[in-house]
Amino acid sequence: MAVLKLDHVVKRFGDFTAVNDLSFEVPEGGIFGFLGGNGAGKTTSLRMVLDIIRPTSGAIEVLGRKPGRENASQIGFLPEERGLYRRMTVLDTIVYFGRLKGMEAATAKKEATRLIERFGLSEWTKSMVEKLSKGMSQKVQVAAAMVNSPRLLILDEPFSGLDPVNQKVLEDLVLEMAAAGSTVVFSTHIMQHAERLTDRIVLLARGRKVFEGTQEEARATLPGRLRLESQADPAGMPGVLSAKRGETDTGWTSWEVSLAPGSSPGQLLQTCTAQGFALRAFESQRPSLHDVFIHLVGAGQETVQ
Repeated sequence: MAVLKLDHVVKRFGDFTAVNDLSFEVPEGGIFGFLGGNGAGKTTSLRMVLDIIRPTSGAIEVLGRKPGRENASQIGFLPEERGLYRRMTVLDTIVYFGRLKGMEAATAKKEATRLIERFGLSEWTKSMVEKLSKGMSQKVQVAAAMVNSPRLLILDEPFSGLDPVNQKVLEDLVLEMAAAGSTVVFSTHIMQHAERLTDRIVLLARGRKVFEGTQEEARATLPGRLRLESQADPAGMPGVLSAKRGETDTGWTSWEVSLAPGSSPGQLLQTCTAQGFALRAFESQRPSLHDVFIHLVGAGQETVQ
């Protein structure tokens, strides 16, 4: 079952089209990455999912129904633009958001206390939000999004403002939420987080979908690459698209090889063995999601590797 569906969704602001004919589905369970550079249309799309703004055309289905307040108790949301009540304490803030989502007071307080401890905020439990650093405020907002153990957790650029240690804490919490049955959708332009966390991804560029599928399917859009050392030029070998020459100090020549579509490193290795093509090194190179992004979108769109 899909917990989220977008069907040919368009959103225009005057003459500007922020989201253009966007369709995808998020299956229940697991972690779904909503990827793209700054200005790609990620936040606008999530705001439509949450009924903060309405699409110009197209249809959206959330948890089997139209977007609306009826879904609030089953959704957690971390907005890109953070906002907390500055004169409330850390504990009261998280409990308040839990109560807004229909939680009993005692249950909300228990879960808030657990999250405060997980984020290393225990000594600030009774501190006013206005006394917190930017990073600590970010952690409070993340906890407020998670407090109701939502069926669908939507995180818009969740790692912004967190140091590497707390980014790892958040990654662990996201994995825990998914393992416990939540479906997590998070948007990011930081490809490393997507590589570590996501089961499936959608890649946006200028409001349009350019890819949807698994990470391995995304990597398969690039020609296979490998590094080998040989004494002969591999450019004429079956399945080799190109070979860029390097140098080594071993008497062998290093080559950066791109494979033709449909060819695999294993097939090339078998060919080399069958033809007696001498090799000293043979190393397959797995493309990163950043490589995929550049391949599908171009270098002009801002992401972080």
